[in-house]
Amino acid sequence: MQTIQKNYFAIPLFFLFIFLFTSCQELILGEEETNTPENNFEIFWKDFDEHYSLFSIKNSNWDSIYTVYRPQINEQTTNEELFTTFTTMIEYLDDSHTAVYTPYGNSTFYSGTKGDDRVREEFSFELLTDKYLENITRVPVYDPDDVYGYAKIKDKDIGYIYLNGMEITTIDAMHHLIDETKNYKAIILDIRSNFGGDDAASRAIAGRFADERNFVYTEQYRNGKNKTDFSEKVERYTKPSDKERFLKPVIILTDNITISAAEIFLLHMKSFSHVTQIGDTTSGSFSTVSMRRFLPNGFQYQYSIMKLLLPNGKSLEGIGHVPDIQIRNTVNDIENQNDKVIEKAIDYLLEEYGIE
Repeated sequence: MQTIQKNYFAIPLFFLFIFLFTSCQELILGEEETNTPENNFEIFWKDFDEHYSLFSIKNSNWDSIYTVYRPQINEQTTNEELFTTFTTMIEYLDDSHTAVYTPYGNSTFYSGTKGDDRVREEFSFELLTDKYLENITRVPVYDPDDVYGYAKIKDKDIGYIYLNGMEITTIDAMHHLIDETKNYKAIILDIRSNFGGDDAASRAIAGRFADERNFVYTEQYRNGKNKTDFSEKVERYTKPSDKERFLKPVIILTDNITISAAEIFLLHMKSFSHVTQIGDTTSGSFSTVSMRRFLPNGFQYQYSIMKLLLPNGKSLEGIGHVPDIQIRNTVNDIENQNDKVIEKAIDYLLEEYGIE
């Protein structure tokens, strides 16, 4: 995220290597498979059919996808045409944890990402630093593209934290941000354009704000060929941290590309009475993504392998977290040097808590 945005899949090769070889999922290498358009299609469709986790939640009929698109593939189908077919198939799932990559050019397609560019234009970290923040400190982390920082709202007794990721390697940095802002009367925690990362990091950081141990969600992994085959439910709880906890008012700012582990973080945070979400509805992408899969023609792809349910049994996949106070910037707002989202957060703290 150069303008506080990051392509979650565009990780350095070293980390991709580690990711591939530590995943519990099995690669489809295609070593014994014939490289024909028909066979590539069959492998692709069948792999989704037997491992994708969200068919029932998305109310998706994958068999009908086969019926529509399989007749369009023959021995004359080019890789470019096959890529177009695959992208159309996964767009039907509307799942931004699902993607197709090709080995030629820059052909990458992520399902469920329409409108993301517009959302990026509705946020400017430079505007925040110029107009709303002072005493700005950026905390260095391993990836220089990641942005972790803290500041003070100008002329207010309010701390500000920005996180554009939830990586397990940055937990210490995130603890540092909280330690540096814990003496303010309130914290505005900005996770707009947060690309996610690791759910364990989300749980660990949420623990710094936990007022009690809360049952937050269950998770199950697809583990069989039948679409109803899933592992036993694992219950996830927010565990209050052993470190000093911040129990004063917290405002969390979100937008439509607050995604994945950032949404897991929000699941925990919204279970606390002193937390308020302001901004736009989040992405609605809570699942865990598979390792990269490989086809005989060199295509690679990924998909969701887990389903997450709230304690009431409902899912927020494709829905996202609806904010307590809904507000979003327009491109025109940003061009006119106004961030109405953070302004609303500042006003809310004054109106509800008398904090200024």
